[in-house]
Amino acid sequence: MLGLVFALCGTGALLGIIVPDRRNPALLAWAGALASVAALGASGDVLWSGHALRGDLWTIRPIGTLTICLDRLSALFLFVAAVVVLASSIFSAGYLKRYAGHYSLRALNAWYLLLFASVVLILIADDVLLFLLAWEAMSILSYLLVNFEHDREEASRASYLMLAMGEAGFLAVALVFLFLAVQAGSVEFGAIRHQWVDGTGAAAAQATIHPSINPIIHSPAARWLVFLLTFFGFGVKAGLVPVNNWLPRAHPAAPANVSALLSGVILNLGLYGIIRMNLDLVPARMVGAGVLVLIVGTVSALVGILYATTANDLKAMLAHSSIENIGIVTVGLGAGLVFTAYNRPVLAGIAFIAAFYHMINHSVYKALLFLGAGTVDDRTGTRDLNKLGGLVRTMPWTAGVFLVGSLAISAMPPFNGFVSEWLTLQTLLRSAELPSILVKLVFVLCGAGLALTAALAVTCFVKAFAMGFLGMSRSGQAAKAVEAKGVSIAPMVLLAVLCLVLGILPTYVIPALSRQLQPLTTIEATGALVPPFFASDPAHPQLPAGFATEFHDLGAQVGQDLLPGDGLVVLHRGGTENPVVFAMSTSYMFVALLVLLGLAFVVIRLWLTRRRALARRIRWDGGVRRLLPEMTYTATGFSNPVRVIFDAVFRPTTVEDTRAAVEHHFRTAIRRERGEVHIVDRALFQPARRAALEFARGLAAMHHGRINAYVAYVLLALLAALAFGLLL
Repeated sequence: MLGLVFALCGTGALLGIIVPDRRNPALLAWAGALASVAALGASGDVLWSGHALRGDLWTIRPIGTLTICLDRLSALFLFVAAVVVLASSIFSAGYLKRYAGHYSLRALNAWYLLLFASVVLILIADDVLLFLLAWEAMSILSYLLVNFEHDREEASRASYLMLAMGEAGFLAVALVFLFLAVQAGSVEFGAIRHQWVDGTGAAAAQATIHPSINPIIHSPAARWLVFLLTFFGFGVKAGLVPVNNWLPRAHPAAPANVSALLSGVILNLGLYGIIRMNLDLVPARMVGAGVLVLIVGTVSALVGILYATTANDLKAMLAHSSIENIGIVTVGLGAGLVFTAYNRPVLAGIAFIAAFYHMINHSVYKALLFLGAGTVDDRTGTRDLNKLGGLVRTMPWTAGVFLVGSLAISAMPPFNGFVSEWLTLQTLLRSAELPSILVKLVFVLCGAGLALTAALAVTCFVKAFAMGFLGMSRSGQAAKAVEAKGVSIAPMVLLAVLCLVLGILPTYVIPALSRQLQPLTTIEATGALVPPFFASDPAHPQLPAGFATEFHDLGAQVGQDLLPGDGLVVLHRGGTENPVVFAMSTSYMFVALLVLLGLAFVVIRLWLTRRRALARRIRWDGGVRRLLPEMTYTATGFSNPVRVIFDAVFRPTTVEDTRAAVEHHFRTAIRRERGEVHIVDRALFQPARRAALEFARGLAAMHHGRINAYVAYVLLALLAALAFGLLL
């Protein structure tokens, strides 16, 4: 099936060159969908059986043999990527027609399919050379797709920035991989993993057997160097602060189907690199490393959602939101690393489950929202929330699925975002079991930052849905919008259903994730989160009788005659004094919500209003005879309180401030435009740019043409080299 993935992608890319341009959207949809189904089959087989797929490709002397391996970790990432590619490919059949006659759909078809092939190759690569080659191909193809609308300056600048930042991260990662390969004497991941399995056991024994091995590679300093370079190197692609200034520019500039891939697949590759290196090949078992990951994740989440809340461009808002969600995933990873360093394997397992759960959730609902934003842009010609509104009447299907995505990303129960964010917050609260007061304080502050992030996310997506789909149309484009075709609606409905299923069935998702993560966590964490309340479960008799009886009285066994599994309650047990640390059930919550909504419908429609006559009158609208779109609440006004409260973060500058008046008394218009420099650019890249320019000016001053000075430069360089050699 893996061979079928590459065959379909390659064949589709070649056929796209032959067939007419107008046929390429359908070709991309078929080739991409079939390739993603094959990838689902290959990854699903590994996830179900637990057996890794390994193979040798060919030998390159004297480097070594190129190998592939689809283990449980890479299969999990491949499965998620295939789901997103499946939905995005089907969506492309209708969406890409807007570009026909303006841009080359042949090129887009080839780059899109080859990008998916490169993603698969990254995830199955089991040696340094194949991984780096596939990673570079992915970066270049991503650049070409973002720059698809090449005549737009926004797209050209964004794609170039993405490529430049990605290459900087790639160099850091390549340096580490080459260092590890040289020390291991092999480019294969297995050899690197064997050498770095721990700093005192197998690696030390190997250094004893082979004295030629430099013992410095097993020092804490070497582990820190490997961790920092790979965390921030892969962090560029993941979109983590402070190396993420490319992301808010690139995602809005790309076509919507590509934006879905960037957020739902490519960002995950950055996380995959961090996890593969720092949890598998060279485990980062330092408390400080986990704390750093925790802090970076929290800052990324908070900064991302602040800018998302104030953004009025629908796709720019979603791009900033991607930074927030990747930050939440990183928080879970950081907590897991800290718990691992303190030898709390159960808590570490819970933290990693929360992180991977949220990664899956983010891929699903962010792909849904980007496809929804693309549909809105296609049908209205604008992404500006200040010019939208009223679309729920003309585009009800798009509004419905976008509402599901908004509820999911806002962590509203019973959708999937609620489960993973709730589990992440509960995991942070378990820092009470750690011995270090300083680390506890970091956990508390990060928990508070994550709670603030969750609150701002609700504000952000209330604005997105209310200003985009409710109220009255604020432009002619929005008023004339019509619903998209079924081929565009169907993949969004699929993703919306997944948002609900992943939300109401966490007791089935958690055991599945725990099994796949067991090689990394060394423990099965299912028992710590999903107690066997169903009597059909073989482990049910192991529950304390009194504990089981109390929860059965609350209804924890409801559904045992219809459903398999352990139960429908997510619960972490404590000691005798505190038997329940945290507990929830979105499954029962979903049933309760359906019952309440049904009762409300019956009471209101069949009892309270059944005998009332319907009367239509002109609305009051504050005494205004006719309410104009310009008089309604805008997206800018909705988010202005956030902009004012966090003014120290945004630091806006006034670009234009003009006032028009008649006879200097009666104002007819006040126009004020403000510009913002992103906090990452302001705090890091602009000072670095100024320092580099000053350094360059200093070097330029040395080029004055005096031969005596040049001889002095050579002499000083020679003396410095000799001094450095003596120090060594």
